[in-house]
Amino acid sequence: MSERCDVVIVGGGVVGSAIAYFLLGQTTFKGRVAVIEKDSTYADAATSLSVGGVRQQFSTPENIAMSTFGAAFIKGIADYLTVDGEAPSVPFTEWGYLFLATEGGLDILTSNHVIQTGLGADIALMKPDQLKARFPWLNTADLAAGSFGRSNEGWTDPYSLLQAFKRKARSLGAVYVNDEVVAIQHSGSRVQAVQLAKAGRLACGNLVDSAGYHSHRVAAMAGIDLPIRPRKRCVFVFDCKTPIGRAPLTIDPTGVYFRPEGASFICGVAPPDERDPDCLDFDIDYSLFEETVWPTLAERVPAFETIKLARAWAGHYDYNTVDQNAILGPHPEIANFFFANGFSGHGLQQSPAVGRATAEMIAYGAYRSIDLTRFGFDRFAKGRTIIELNVV
Repeated sequence: MSERCDVVIVGGGVVGSAIAYFLLGQTTFKGRVAVIEKDSTYADAATSLSVGGVRQQFSTPENIAMSTFGAAFIKGIADYLTVDGEAPSVPFTEWGYLFLATEGGLDILTSNHVIQTGLGADIALMKPDQLKARFPWLNTADLAAGSFGRSNEGWTDPYSLLQAFKRKARSLGAVYVNDEVVAIQHSGSRVQAVQLAKAGRLACGNLVDSAGYHSHRVAAMAGIDLPIRPRKRCVFVFDCKTPIGRAPLTIDPTGVYFRPEGASFICGVAPPDERDPDCLDFDIDYSLFEETVWPTLAERVPAFETIKLARAWAGHYDYNTVDQNAILGPHPEIANFFFANGFSGHGLQQSPAVGRATAEMIAYGAYRSIDLTRFGFDRFAKGRTIIELNVV
């Protein structure tokens, strides 16, 4: 590897790898790209531990647009990430998302539906009798409505998508370095170099912080206070003897979700604020399942009263503590420091759009496909936060 790279991407998960691919494969950029990833196994990476959801059911237009492109990209992935005639095998289970609402949440569900369908999303707003007819296993007694993604929503395999991006990026010349950034050298309005734990100093023309739930630590090396913290999310796998048929990824009004996973199901819920500290461990909070998730599932789907917990895992969100939306684009003062983080659980599905947008900003100095200017870091200082209402 050269002792200087035109672009250094810190974090080689799905977002960082998408940026590398789009920069080298979809723009006129011709420079050197190095992707620094400290865990080449990705065992603890947020990408690998994600549930892989893809949806357009957001309240923010930019999020809807990004995930719309994400769905199209995954469905047509052979057109983008084929290497030497071999198309990647990245499944997309297009069974939809189903957001449920009681009377208290009906206005938000309805207003979100107007925004989503206005941007072309194929979302059906369903009354309780329609929900019962479509999903007979569902208890609709307390529901006012549900919104169901009829197409372009579902889930994919996160690790397969990551590896497809990485393989293609490497075929285009990206160099992956198994190392860790321990310092950033900067002066005035420019980053000059990164210091790697093993390889030493690497000069760079541009730096991208796509380090996921470690992003705030990378930003701090450049003197930037980034409002992102690692927040743990537990995923539980259970078996149910009573078949319920094809089910979408279903979100209860309480925030508890579940979806099929092969012959089993996975489920989870965000813990309450008082039980959601900054956290880097992978300990599983089984009390969430026993006290919140299972009782809610049993009430919503009667067949789930007799489920059996099979296993569980924990991963982390790069949680934006201000408005739970992505932070993208260049720093307003350090012009060659780019953000691609803060997704708060939406990074996988937004990775194709963020990869494309970040590549456009580096190569051309402007967004050319989706205008993501509102997600810039400067929104915090300007008081222009963007609150996303549909965070799962």
